[in-house]
Amino acid sequence: MLAALLYGQCDFRLETVPDPFPSCGEVVIRVGAATTCGTDLKVWRRGGHAKMLKPPAPFGHEVAGTIVAVGAGVENWSVGDRVVANNSAPCMDCFFCHRQEYSLCINLQFNNGTFAEYLTIPAPIVHHNLLSIPDGLTDGLAAMTEPLACVLHGVARSHTQPGDSVVVLGDGAIGLMFVAGLVQKGATVFLLGGSDTRLAIGTQFGAKGVFNYHHLDDVPALVKELTQGWGADVVIEATGLPSVWEMAIACARPGATVNLFGGCPRQTTITVSTEQLHYNELTLKGVFHNTPQFVRNALALLSSHTIPFHLLISDYRPLVDLPHVFDDMLHRHVIKVAMIP
Repeated sequence: MLAALLYGQCDFRLETVPDPFPSCGEVVIRVGAATTCGTDLKVWRRGGHAKMLKPPAPFGHEVAGTIVAVGAGVENWSVGDRVVANNSAPCMDCFFCHRQEYSLCINLQFNNGTFAEYLTIPAPIVHHNLLSIPDGLTDGLAAMTEPLACVLHGVARSHTQPGDSVVVLGDGAIGLMFVAGLVQKGATVFLLGGSDTRLAIGTQFGAKGVFNYHHLDDVPALVKELTQGWGADVVIEATGLPSVWEMAIACARPGATVNLFGGCPRQTTITVSTEQLHYNELTLKGVFHNTPQFVRNALALLSSHTIPFHLLISDYRPLVDLPHVFDDMLHRHVIKVAMIP
């Protein structure tokens, strides 16, 4: 079969590899759609990921498809079932899992390799994070379950209250999903990003105000202007840039929560004013990945069709076009692309 393998920084290759065969507890799916993600772009540019993979490794992590083979011991799944597979599963038995902090599981098993014709789903994911695709939901939309689950986890951890003023920094797919999730919680959301096209989608997702940072001299000053001089109740950082982490803190009112959601490059640091952190009683929070409950919530939200998430899929392309797609992602010509083997 044809599959993408990551070998290092800015180096993935489409190669012919053996078709997979399921071991005990596993299933194999024929990939119906594998959506690209900003995380994929970061992994490609950085040559790896602190948690998910180290090259050489299969590449891609968002997927929906159809079961074509079932391993020994697998129950409740059959050949022909349409499924979405999360890219990880917790062990359910470690220190953190016993405390239901599943995203911190020390044995969290990741599964990469969605940019391929077929994909093996490991037994822990089959057991905990393999879900049936509801009728009426396309593979392309279903494949976005994983990033939306991460966002819903981030929304929950932000403890947003109805009427809160929330600033989202970043107009990628994650930032736009945050807009949708926060608006559902009754928040007043302001979105800042660098693309007028993406900002327009933010408006369709319910943002009260959208702003192109290319036209702004002072983002924190704008946020204070929008919030009676106080700053935002909640700030979501969704770019993964240390400078924007610092900007997020500067946009927060006293007593605010700052969700530093975008993963920065390894070994980077930021500077925080101890006076501001202490006397303004700020809560700075890192939020990572998702949990089984949010995976289910995300699939249910996608299948409800209450939010036009299809606007995030800029194109559908064959797998052989993956190098061109990453060039388009690099230049921000697309948001997400559904790769169809």
